[in-house]
Amino acid sequence: MTLANIPPAPELPGTRHLHSGKVRDLYELTEGPHAGKLLMVASDRLSIFDFVLETTIPDKGEILTRMSSWWFDQLAPLVPNHVISTDVPDAVRGRAVICERLDMFPVECVARGYLTGSGLLDYRATGEVCGIALPAGLEDGSRLPEPIFTPATKAELGDHDENVSYDAVVATIGADAAEALRDLTLQVYGRAEEIAREQGIILADTKFEFGVVPGGDGRIILGDEVLTPDSSRYWPADDWQPGRAQPSYDKQIVRNWALSPESGWDKASGEAPPALPAEVVERTRSRYIEAYERLTGETF
Repeated sequence: MTLANIPPAPELPGTRHLHSGKVRDLYELTEGPHAGKLLMVASDRLSIFDFVLETTIPDKGEILTRMSSWWFDQLAPLVPNHVISTDVPDAVRGRAVICERLDMFPVECVARGYLTGSGLLDYRATGEVCGIALPAGLEDGSRLPEPIFTPATKAELGDHDENVSYDAVVATIGADAAEALRDLTLQVYGRAEEIAREQGIILADTKFEFGVVPGGDGRIILGDEVLTPDSSRYWPADDWQPGRAQPSYDKQIVRNWALSPESGWDKASGEAPPALPAEVVERTRSRYIEAYERLTGETF
């Protein structure tokens, strides 16, 4: 099933469904004290290679919501966030938040402290990432001399985000806003990286999404999810070894299985990956829970 064929969102009393994405369903509240605000629901869906999988990961939506809420609290001294309340309908309790409407900046604000993923591909091709020249000799997993801001375009549903230069961000949103987003992204990443490191986890890179309240005072607000395994690369610090792919706290287990002979799937076929085996589902679920518990010190 492609991203254009996401299962219908459940109907919730007192709401109007607005949009479904890879992982979340978005509603407008139509009654009660928060009428007109948004209800953001994290599902148990999982996507790889631009396909939303038929198989879900039990409890994933709740894990992501809890982790985002924990991080919003940790980062509150640095940046306000969009969460208004967790008093949500019973049908989605634990995996949804009521949040402020924001005019979102049309840029994915990515911070990288380590070289991997699309950044590594760009570096190998040009020696740069998003126009930032990096030292020679870096490998997969190398720690960068200092964290860098590597923005990306916000792609339409089903398309890939594309890395862009800082100048491209300036051209899109203006110099003042671009500078503010860059500085805030690096500041928030720096604090989050410190917190994760204290728990024995490396925050290799992450993406943030920011916006402003329509008609508000212009303050930049942190929105969407934040610092979850779906938006960040987390590595166990004691297993970090540059020069190879790092074990990670995310859906890499699913990607690896889908690309293995065991799955029988051809990535170039244009067809969705097959249903996941129960063992892969449980290993993935356990990995998400381990990341949450190790970071927060709380039991899921």
